[in-house]
Formats: sequence, structure tokens, C-alpha cells
Amino acid sequence: MDFDWSIYDEARCAPCQAVEECFEDPFSLRLMPDLPGGGHRFFCLGQDTASRHWLVVYDANGKQGRVIFSREMTGGERSFYERKLREGL
Repeated sequence: MDFDWSIYDEARCAPCQAVEECFEDPFSLRLMPDLPGGGHRFFCLGQDTASRHWLVVYDANGKQGRVIFSREMTGGERSFYERKLREGL
């Protein structure tokens, strides 16, 4: 996936490289929440190559993803990610 970084603030979020690595994580989870108003935001839960766990909020049109925000996963998010990882094995 190509990325549009036009609205992403790398100074407040994860480094762009870490975000790209999350999308390359073969065990990453991609979720589409049920948003009011039919929003098209997605979540990606994944790891970078340094084994740091990130939550990434983005929107996509099928060819390009626009990263909006990212941060390290909370304990609950990491537990969810690891549980889904175990269920998939």
C-alpha cells in the first residue's frame, strides 16, 4: 500500500517507518469500527521490526492509505492483539 503522509504529524506520533512496518507485519490486525455517519476510518494493530506494538488510525481508498494518527498500544490493546494472534495459530 502506498501512503499519504500529508496530514500525519510524525513529531507527535510513531515514526513513519514504524507505521509502514506495522502494515507489513504478517500478523497485523486491520479493523473497521462501526462509526456513526458512515466514516471510513480503519485501525491497524501491529508490530514494527523492533517489536514495538503500534495502533495506527488511517483511511484508505483501496490503493493509498492516509495515515491520520498512531501511538503505542495500551495494555488492553496489546492483550487483544496477542489473543487474536494465538487464535490464528
